[in-house]
Amino acid sequence: MRFREWLKDLDYEVLQGDMDTEAEEVVFDSRKAVPGAIFVCLKGTRIDSHGFMEDVAAHGVKAFVVERDVELPEGAAVVKVKNSRHALAVLSSVRFGNPIRRMISVGVTGTKGKTTTTHMIKAILEAAGKKVGMIGTTGAVIGDQVYPTVNTTPESYTLQEYLFRMAEAGCEYVLMEVSSQGIKMHRTDGLFFDYGVFTNITPDHIGPDEHADFEEYLYYKSRLFSMCRTGIANRDDSHFEEIVKNRTCEELFTYGLKEDGQGDFSGKNVRCVAEPGFVGTEFDVDDRKNGGKLDIRLGLPGAFNVSNALAAVSVCRVMGIGEDAVCHGLEHVRVNGRMEIAYSSEKCTVIIDYAHNAVSMESLLSTLREYHPRRLVCVFGSGGNRSKERRYAMGEIGGKMADFCILTADNSRYEKTEDIIADIRSRLEPAGGAFVEIPDRREAIYYSLSHAEPGDMIAIIGKGHEDYQEINGVRTHFLDREVVEEAVRELGL
Repeated sequence: MRFREWLKDLDYEVLQGDMDTEAEEVVFDSRKAVPGAIFVCLKGTRIDSHGFMEDVAAHGVKAFVVERDVELPEGAAVVKVKNSRHALAVLSSVRFGNPIRRMISVGVTGTKGKTTTTHMIKAILEAAGKKVGMIGTTGAVIGDQVYPTVNTTPESYTLQEYLFRMAEAGCEYVLMEVSSQGIKMHRTDGLFFDYGVFTNITPDHIGPDEHADFEEYLYYKSRLFSMCRTGIANRDDSHFEEIVKNRTCEELFTYGLKEDGQGDFSGKNVRCVAEPGFVGTEFDVDDRKNGGKLDIRLGLPGAFNVSNALAAVSVCRVMGIGEDAVCHGLEHVRVNGRMEIAYSSEKCTVIIDYAHNAVSMESLLSTLREYHPRRLVCVFGSGGNRSKERRYAMGEIGGKMADFCILTADNSRYEKTEDIIADIRSRLEPAGGAFVEIPDRREAIYYSLSHAEPGDMIAIIGKGHEDYQEINGVRTHFLDREVVEEAVRELGL
């Protein structure tokens, strides 16, 4: 297309050049500059690509989008926009033909629960025989392929490319974690979701490179309900009214565990269930939108996962997915590294979780206590070259809340694993905790299983879905789940 045709949905000022210049690609990384591309100059926290225009022009690029006055390459077509990140999002949508319109789309936002909720929705839709694509913290999932993502919500061009691949692969639905940072940085500009889901909000992601304050954070979370046709919101959240008050979506449905009779989907009678081969939660859902009640058996432990499951039930029932698919999907759902049941038998249960700070560790161990294990064993370490307060606090929590701790490595980076363990021990011992030190994480996991006693619950925490171990700056493949599976086979459990 001609440059002017690419720009039809943007407000811009022509600084120089021929607007009939033809272009067939969009780039924002100067290293990927090729003839026939439009180069969008972005100003980042570390690099401002406005300074690379001459180099990019030397590679044959003749069309540029800028957001500030710069020295212009001779003979190039250059336009100026108010925000080049917004421009990149719009141009990327044009480049891939606005692929989100080819699928039914669900965007999920919230401080916690985005990853788990999208996996739950995916499990339900697949139980209903639907082909589903997913973008979020654990990567972009297209069929059997998983592509790593740097951010929960990728840069707009990458996002549109994944959406295009999903549509081309025949995906009927796309599920996406929508971070507040992604909205703020214009990565989601131009996207309009069929359904938007809000899980919860607590103070987080506030700092120099994120949000200025909680008010700004809340504002960007609430923006999802101006980016969707139908909203589904957690009415239990203390900021519910603020989140939904400026919505422009056509419909709003609510869910929650409060017995106030106001939610469209209400959860009640929550029960913890621990059986050989199944550790999870059972609860009932009053479906006031469709009428009737669902009996849910959720294959993930923890009351907080009931709230996530309610979000998944709500959006799927609003979409018209049948009760059987909802119940089957949630019973068999698996979220890698998030309360993941890696092994369960009469002997013991092994759970893998990403908990890597004191708050998440305390929440996890409190949840597992509700299942009344004979012993609660915790295998953990702490990341190197990070605040020592984190490891101290985790040591104290382990000493107070676990019956037995196995201290080991967790991405020691450039620190010695033994030094990190010593820091953890300095707070764990005074708290009265029993423990053993096994610096090699593989050996630590094997030890936990080989010394398990009937009725034990073993929590292996800190790394979750991460598939690497970083020691002395070198990353090697390591996935807790795989090591558990190896140990189970070799130990004959």
